[in-house]
Amino acid sequence: MNLTRIITLLVTLLAISTSALRAAGQVVVGAERTDLYLPILKDKRVGLLSNHTGITSDGRHTLDLLIDSGVDVRVIFSPEHGFRGTASAGEHVNGSIDPATSLPIVSLYGSASKAERYRMLDSIDVVITDIQDVGLRFYTYYITMLDMMNAAVRAHKQFIVFDRPNPNGMTVDGPLLDMSLASGVGRLPIPVVHGMTMGELAQMIVGEKWLADTTATLELSVIPCGNYTHATRYRLPVPPSPNLPDMKSIYLYPSTCLFEGTVMSLGRGTDMPFCVYGHPLMSGCRFSFTPKERPGAKNPPCKGKLCHGKDLRTIPDDSIIAAGVDLTYVIDAYRNKGMRRSPKFFTTFFDKLIGNRSVRRMIEQGRSADEIKRTWTDDVSRFKNRRQQYLLYPEP
Repeated sequence: MNLTRIITLLVTLLAISTSALRAAGQVVVGAERTDLYLPILKDKRVGLLSNHTGITSDGRHTLDLLIDSGVDVRVIFSPEHGFRGTASAGEHVNGSIDPATSLPIVSLYGSASKAERYRMLDSIDVVITDIQDVGLRFYTYYITMLDMMNAAVRAHKQFIVFDRPNPNGMTVDGPLLDMSLASGVGRLPIPVVHGMTMGELAQMIVGEKWLADTTATLELSVIPCGNYTHATRYRLPVPPSPNLPDMKSIYLYPSTCLFEGTVMSLGRGTDMPFCVYGHPLMSGCRFSFTPKERPGAKNPPCKGKLCHGKDLRTIPDDSIIAAGVDLTYVIDAYRNKGMRRSPKFFTTFFDKLIGNRSVRRMIEQGRSADEIKRTWTDDVSRFKNRRQQYLLYPEP
């Protein structure tokens, strides 16, 4: 058994007996389990990779909790959308100083080179990651964690994940990523919806040798959640990013995000992103909306144009979750009579989002959503078996 597995096993055994676990089944996030990690951090210099989602049940940020507990935090690293979570998707965010603590914030989604970004690792001993993910291959937080893991390996730093529930953790669906399409919206050979927490995924990254240096050893510890299973319907206390404002958008995201690889609007620039779709050319629709530029949605698709389309907000959550990756929305828009007047429907980005080149071709050939879903069923089964040894929480 390697060092990583031993550390994780010890932390898991400690987790079972932690007196801080609340009664009545309330989920306890890893950051709140100070008895498990403060001994590890004693006399260590710490860098924290986090953002606005790194909060505890009492509303405190993990950064404040660490400092109040006497931890020597030296630097903050921030992912896409910035430390405060207000930047638009893909927007570069410059480094800054946290006004509350005067600590430097190093943006991992800015214009600085990787060497500049990770220079601050020289001043620390341990990297802690505490970010609320939503369990999608094209959601960038896990990619930032992966990049930081690679940097930690090169710098010989310890890596700790304060785990948080996955709101889509009950689902595993979608094709595996064809690694020839690896990009900023897909970096690992996992399904669109992988069903794992950040801690579980970190263990799989190490165990499957998905780090850039496949011969390297990363000293990884995961501080697990308490009272969480993969069947838990965990409602996020804060939006994880500007265009995922509620649980409906998070449940629809695995399916409607695919519109990012088309000419359609998926509601960016409205108060219902990822819960609607439309285009000025769509016909036969009673619903319409007009995207506008707003905080978190700079220059949204179809900005200022009246879009006709579909409103998905009335679909029950249970139905959305049961459908997994649901291609019926994209197929409905592609086959719409009015959209035939569009010179194109798909962009090259679609293949990167779905993770292969065949799904788009099958849609263009007129295949049904059910037919296409059957093409990845075996891959999903194999992935679920492969990930089993890295799971920290019971499955449904």
